[in-house]
Amino acid sequence: MNSTARPGSSIVRQLTSTPEFLPFTLLTVLVVTFAALTPNFLSQGNLSNLLAFTPELGMIALGMTVLMTSGEFDLSVGSVFGFTPVLMWTLFNEGIMPLELAMVIGLIVAVGIGFVNGWFVTRLRIPSFLVTLGMMMTVRGVALYTTSGFPQRTWRAESWLMDLVVGDFYVGGFRLYASLFWFIGFALVLGYIMTQSKFGNWIQAAGGNPIAARARGVRVSVTKTWLFMLTSFLAAYAGITSSIRVSAANPNSGTGYELEVIAMVVIGGTALAGGRGTILGTVLGVLMLRMMRNGIVLIGVPGLAYNIFIGVTILTMMALQAYLARRHPMGGG
Repeated sequence: MNSTARPGSSIVRQLTSTPEFLPFTLLTVLVVTFAALTPNFLSQGNLSNLLAFTPELGMIALGMTVLMTSGEFDLSVGSVFGFTPVLMWTLFNEGIMPLELAMVIGLIVAVGIGFVNGWFVTRLRIPSFLVTLGMMMTVRGVALYTTSGFPQRTWRAESWLMDLVVGDFYVGGFRLYASLFWFIGFALVLGYIMTQSKFGNWIQAAGGNPIAARARGVRVSVTKTWLFMLTSFLAAYAGITSSIRVSAANPNSGTGYELEVIAMVVIGGTALAGGRGTILGTVLGVLMLRMMRNGIVLIGVPGLAYNIFIGVTILTMMALQAYLARRHPMGGG
């Protein structure tokens, strides 16, 4: 009898010890709870709106996941999110260059910001918290100073680029945006890199034990610099996506996003200290927090209470993850 019980017990142990188990379970509970409390939650209109907002923060969260897995994080993503579209639309509105080229320049500048962050962290050995905090204030300040705090208009543009980035269409009554498929594409690519590639092993080794990783030939500094650049690129692309969708490039856009994104990544199962990351978990964390924000408003809870729910969720998830780690110290993660 014992021998027949062992396989099932082993499966349960493996399932509960994976970092995606908790976010998936909580996401399921949230969907069932909000669907029971308000019938509008699962309506086509509400789900369409939910999926319209999700990719923007989701793309930033994907970049933050790989960066945090390497043992670093970036507080400047919200500023890059707001600055890049301001730069892009300023270049276009002033007649300096076509919209397509302006977008390329904006993304290149964002990648340059990531490179500077990576250089300060890896070459000057300054903690990423301090480097990216300073970059956050600098980039936000430039965006506000150059625009005097006023948003850039976007309605004059007529370009295939806008349809490519956020073109909308209907599938079975659901209004979907192209940005959702960009988000899915980025997630699939990064998920493959993290789990199936040599570079993914480098990322986890750099975050788990950088000294041992260097001894084994991992180029830790180069790896982390590339990840800072990738994170800034995804934040910039998300900002451009948002500006096209809402028809405005506001220099204050993205304020506070850095902490919300870190919350999504941590809730998804990525270790804050580095060495373990999960793209699937991050996708679940993004969906969870977006559904939570949407659901509490639908059931009549004041939107200002959202941070309370997020804080309680983070503490609960951390406690449960610590509990499962103690019960299954040898489990996968």
